[in-house]
Amino acid sequence: MSLLLGFLLGLGLFLVWRSLWVIPPHDRRPRRRGRAELLILRAGVNNLTVRGLIAASVICAVVSFLIVLLVTAAPLIAAVFAIFGTSVPWVILRWRAGKRSAALREQWPEVVDHLRSAIRAGLPLPDALAQLSTQGPPDLQPHFREFALDYRASGRFRDAAEKLRHRLADPVADKIITALLMTREVGGSDLGQMLRTLSVFLRESARTRGELEARQSWTVNAARLAVGAPWVILLLLAMQPQAVEAYSTWTGAGVLLGGLVVSLVCYRIMLRIGALPEEERVIK
Repeated sequence: MSLLLGFLLGLGLFLVWRSLWVIPPHDRRPRRRGRAELLILRAGVNNLTVRGLIAASVICAVVSFLIVLLVTAAPLIAAVFAIFGTSVPWVILRWRAGKRSAALREQWPEVVDHLRSAIRAGLPLPDALAQLSTQGPPDLQPHFREFALDYRASGRFRDAAEKLRHRLADPVADKIITALLMTREVGGSDLGQMLRTLSVFLRESARTRGELEARQSWTVNAARLAVGAPWVILLLLAMQPQAVEAYSTWTGAGVLLGGLVVSLVCYRIMLRIGALPEEERVIK
C-alpha cells in the first residue's frame, strides 16, 4: 500500500512540474509548394508526384543517351542529348499547363454565370458550387464534384472551398472562391453585381490574350527553331566517323559545352522577351 501511495505522489509531483512548462504551439501554416508541384497542379496531372517527375526525367535522359550512343557511337554527344532528354517531361508538363490555362480562361466566364444565376435564384453558396458538378464546364466538373463530396463529409464550407481552390490552382479560382468565402462570413448584397463584372472582365481578358498569343507565337517558334537546328545538324554530322573523332577531343568537348551553354541561355532570353506576363496567384 505504501508503494502505491508513493507512486501516486510521485506521479502527482511530476504532473505539477510538467504543467509549469509551456508547450510551444505547432506550426499550422500550410507548407509552401515547390515549383515542380505547382507545375503538376497547373497541368492537371493529379496522379503524378514530384518523385515521379524526377524519375521520368532520369528515364528520358537514359533513353536519349542510349539511342544517340547507338546511332553515333559518340559518348560525349550522347551525354549532351541526355541533358536535353531530362527536359522532356518538364516541356510536356509546361505544354499541358499552357493548354489547360487557355482552356480555363474560356470556361471561367461560364462558371461565373452559373454561380450568379444560382445565387440570384436563392441557392446557398455551397449548393451553388456543388451544382457546377453537373451543370458546369465538363473539364471542371470533377473538381466541383470533389468539393461536393468534401462538403457533404465535413459540413465545413471554408475547408471544402480551400481544398477546391488548391486543386484548381488558378488565379481566377482564387478570386472567385475568396469572394464567396468573404460574402459567406461577413455578408454583402453586391455579390451578384461583382460576379457580373467579373464575367465581363474575364471574357474581355480571354479575347485580348488570345489575340496577343496568336501574334507572339512566331517569336516562340523562332526561338525553338534557332536552338534546335544546330543540334539536329550535329546529330546528322555525328553519323560520320570524322565528326565523331573531332568531337571526341578536348577541343570538341569544349565546343559542345560552349554551344550547350549558349543555346540554353539564348533560348531562355528569347522566351523571356516573347512571353506574355502570366497572372500570378496572389493567394496560394
